[in-house]
Amino acid sequence: MERPVLPQTRGIARATLSWRKLSWRKATLGAAVAFGALAAAPLSAQAAAPAACAALQDKYPDWKGKTLVNAINPHTPGYETIDPKDPSKYIGFDIDLGEAIGECLGFKLTYKPVTFAALLTTLAAGQADIVISDIYATKERAKAADFITYSKVFDGVLVAKGNPKGINGINMSMCGAAAAENTGYVEVPLIQALMPECKKAGKAEPTVQLYDNNANCIQAILAGRADTYVNDVNTVDSAVKAYPDKLEKATAVTIPYSVGIAVPKDKPKFRDAVLAALIEVQKAGTHMELLKKHGLDVNNFKEPDILTAD
Repeated sequence: MERPVLPQTRGIARATLSWRKLSWRKATLGAAVAFGALAAAPLSAQAAAPAACAALQDKYPDWKGKTLVNAINPHTPGYETIDPKDPSKYIGFDIDLGEAIGECLGFKLTYKPVTFAALLTTLAAGQADIVISDIYATKERAKAADFITYSKVFDGVLVAKGNPKGINGINMSMCGAAAAENTGYVEVPLIQALMPECKKAGKAEPTVQLYDNNANCIQAILAGRADTYVNDVNTVDSAVKAYPDKLEKATAVTIPYSVGIAVPKDKPKFRDAVLAALIEVQKAGTHMELLKKHGLDVNNFKEPDILTAD
């Protein structure tokens, strides 16, 4: 699928090292040196990021110095997975993004691994403070949590090598096919909606196999139990890269959602603080650098918005 070219971020000095290793000021200065522009960079530009975050910590002091819990489903390569070098840690774009937001607001994150279907219920039960785990923000999900959106959504259609069923999207080509999906994923009702259409056309209905994580869905195709798996295109591309002789991406489709950070509905001040910090993360160029660091498509970048059920 041809995708729009993302305009270069306006006036942003891109940091070349993660906030997790350097302070805001060091990251900004390092970027300026990399571009050979340190002497020309105005002092106000060099100090903008730390000054903005200091102001946010003054404006939202309730979370400064605190340790918050991020509920994650750590089975999405590139976004959040168990660190193969240290099983007690997690790595990925969402992990780094959350920690950059936390650094800006002055809090640290710990992690609570759960199934995908339990992400929002864990948040609602007060067992987590935030969810940054490649979760699509929808109006239905916004009944359970408020969302700060931060990424566009492109889905990939994963199939066995050679695409024996000829699947080319969430359409009639799925009639008679078995789709492996995560419980609670937005793709599930989209595939289920094809069932009456296939039946009306005299074709077998698609079936949906529900699993707890992406890894199990991918394994279902590898084992021949399922014919397809539709999910974030970066996840699908990672699966193809891992099993190039066994899997392929049939196509990419546009899904009318955005990925979002979920926060409790009864904490609008925290939601606004996270939004403000995310804006500063994007202004500093960190968001874009993290996409590149983790091998994700930069076209996923989007400026943040708030999605609520209202």
